[in-house]
Amino acid sequence: MHIGLGLPIADPRSLPDWARRADAAGFSTLGLLDRLVYDNPEPLVTLAALAAVTERIRLQTEVLIAPLRDPALLAKQAATLDLMSGGRFALGLGVGGRADDHEASGTELRTRGRRLDEQVAVMRRHWSGEPVSATCGPIGPTPLTAGGPELLFGGFQPAAIDRVGRWGGGFLAAAAPSWAGGLFDLARRSWRDHGRPGAPRIVAQLNAVLGPPALVEQARSAILDYYAFSGRADYMAAGLLTTVDEIRSGIDQFGELGADEVVLYCYGTDADQVDRFADALL
Repeated sequence: MHIGLGLPIADPRSLPDWARRADAAGFSTLGLLDRLVYDNPEPLVTLAALAAVTERIRLQTEVLIAPLRDPALLAKQAATLDLMSGGRFALGLGVGGRADDHEASGTELRTRGRRLDEQVAVMRRHWSGEPVSATCGPIGPTPLTAGGPELLFGGFQPAAIDRVGRWGGGFLAAAAPSWAGGLFDLARRSWRDHGRPGAPRIVAQLNAVLGPPALVEQARSAILDYYAFSGRADYMAAGLLTTVDEIRSGIDQFGELGADEVVLYCYGTDADQVDRFADALL
């Protein structure tokens, strides 16, 4: 089982320190979430900075809200990050559910799923080196990874999860182990239905914190604030794992369901957590 870290968003200037520590400790991935109308760092810019201070660890958006962005520019940004990271970048994509994000970007909330599908098709063409049109050449740079960076898709509905097989890549599951198994099954079924060889990569997420009570309370407050819009903030905060035994149990449960990787999302900003997680889990 690979174990990654989801980076806290409250103090972007501390993230190079998190990245260096995680890279040296042996974590598999650095994940970063995406919002527009929120006080978080832009994930592609941030991961590019972290690529420069790391050598081995993968860099992953979890998930980038693609419908907020222009697909040609996003294709260029993703290809650049793939190239400059030495092929360590995975582009996790989702549609987003916040009306304010779409209002701020001038995009349509109602058609965001169709827009994502159109964007992926456009980006794949750009990554393959096709000209934009008869009068417009290709968009570079050529990504280091053939065909473009690995794509991962988040979502909960069958139509969203079917993108895993339709476009290839993997599945990002922001769900508790108690109900993630059904989502994993949908992703694998999509993979088979679209005739993909092998199996999709399955990435699960757990909210976790290790440290003194003040840090635990900081993390819990951050979760409550981040999910305040959803009506499920208390539920999400209640699921925060605060002990080594709880975290190990969650990882083991996802392992039994066949997850390939578990990313521990850190809402507390103390970078010493990297060492605590490493000592306890790696």
